[in-house]
Amino acid sequence: MDDKARRKELRTRYKQAHTEAGVYCIVNTRVYKALLGSTPNLASIHNRLAFAKSIKSQVGLDYRLRADVAQFGIDAFAVEVLDVLPTKPEMTAAQIRAELATLEALWRESLDAALLY
Repeated sequence: MDDKARRKELRTRYKQAHTEAGVYCIVNTRVYKALLGSTPNLASIHNRLAFAKSIKSQVGLDYRLRADVAQFGIDAFAVEVLDVLPTKPEMTAAQIRAELATLEALWRESLDAALLY
């Protein structure tokens, strides 16, 4: 297989790869506060936190966590997946974002607002 064909195949596989969309919390395990969010790619949130922990910094994380990261350290934080959105190949990115916003709003209603960033 020549280089062009291999690159084309890899590009096709990448585009067809299924990513998990869902609602998550980045939890401060010391004070039990959480940052609620949603994303079309849950793996990216896990990777962001893993990167931040590897360099012992808050780089790539939400600014609302800044004070607690400074006080408790990045190792006090963990990602919890609350809900996974079942996506279909025919769903557009806008449809996925709209579904995620609805799911996140439902979770926001069910959680104690005093425990959220």
